[in-house]
Amino acid sequence: MDLLSLVDRAKRVAALESAIFSVADRIEPVVARSRIYVDGLEHLPRDGRFLLVGNHTTAGWPEIVMIPYFVRAELGVRVRGLATRQLADMTGLGREIAEAAGAVVGDPANAAELMRQGETVLVFPGGGRDMLKFKGEEYRLLWQGRSGFARLAISHDYPIVPVGLVGGDDVFHILTERDGAWERLTRGIGERLHGVRGVGIPLVRGVGPTMAPRPQRMYLRFGAPIATARPSDTTTQIWESAVKEATERALRSILDELQSLRDDDPFRRLNPLAWRRAVQPSAQTA
Repeated sequence: MDLLSLVDRAKRVAALESAIFSVADRIEPVVARSRIYVDGLEHLPRDGRFLLVGNHTTAGWPEIVMIPYFVRAELGVRVRGLATRQLADMTGLGREIAEAAGAVVGDPANAAELMRQGETVLVFPGGGRDMLKFKGEEYRLLWQGRSGFARLAISHDYPIVPVGLVGGDDVFHILTERDGAWERLTRGIGERLHGVRGVGIPLVRGVGPTMAPRPQRMYLRFGAPIATARPSDTTTQIWESAVKEATERALRSILDELQSLRDDDPFRRLNPLAWRRAVQPSAQTA
């Protein structure tokens, strides 16, 4: 790509960034009417210097959109999401929109540079694998032992804020099982389509037999920050494992709590007749 093309692309990304955040600043009344459940914003470090660690869902988009939106509404900062390496292979408008919204390829060098600059960073340790859930795996963290996020946070003394979203694994009903005949049969084509090695294509349905998403209320919770400064009497390897496990444990707890809260919510399926009786954060948090 020549220099002129790079300059033009940078201008387009800047224009898209301005448009995206201009819209975000104006849709608060719509967001309020949608009754998205969100709590724990008081836990966010006020300087914006922290690493958000979240769970992906089969829907994919709610966590990617809602976490940055509510952090920006609370603190006025842009969240820099660490995307899969497929972002580097994207071209055209799709890539420019992702970059305008704050996404960068999630390699260690990029993440380290963002932290050196004191940016707010978001990562989903499970990556694409966390979205590709099969029957019975709803709200499970499919991290495959990954702890790179903990290593980065420790090396830059970044507190970790676990953030869980419930609702995204319910917009589709998952029909197939992991290691079942269909999943094994589709692993080759699945890798070419979604880029995750050794994982087939989940079969899902939405409303009735269609692919229309089932109406679901979204529930979002930001947990208390997890300190990452390594004690002097603890080795780097042991501390990295401890931080990773503490984050995973906190996020699992958030997901369990939100599912329990959702179970008692008459508005969980967005029934307009139950709008006024929707569970509210002020009734659940101290």
